Amino acid sequence: QVQLVESGGGSVQAGGSLRLSCAVSGFPISRYCMGWFRQAPGKEREEVAGIYSGRGTTSYADSVKGRFTISQDNAKNTLFMQMNSLKPDDTAMYSCAASRVCTVVNGIVNLIGPNWGQGTQVTVSS
Repeated sequence: QVQLVESGGGSVQAGGSLRLSCAVSGFPISRYCMGWFRQAPGKEREEVAGIYSGRGTTSYADSVKGRFTISQDNAKNTLFMQMNSLKPDDTAMYSCAASRVCTVVNGIVNLIGPNWGQGTQVTVSS
């Protein structure tokens, strides 16, 4: 059974840091493309960061470049995202996703038909 479980969200002040984790069961993430997405109230879901470990490729939304870092631990079958210098605009529900099929277009990792986790809330206050 495929399962993705996020943790690490919370409430922080602007400038603070959080580290999100996504524990995966049911498949080895080393063979999948993985990503973090977020959705704020009234906004569309956006891909924040992607990783295609088979090609050694990571990608980030312009809004988080230099602040967020995506990584994965294949031995623990866990995806991470370190978020530094958080801003109120980063407030959203963050979800991890995994797909066997992905593309890299203009340096951006795109997951095709991914499996999703339930999400973890991140709230950044000013």
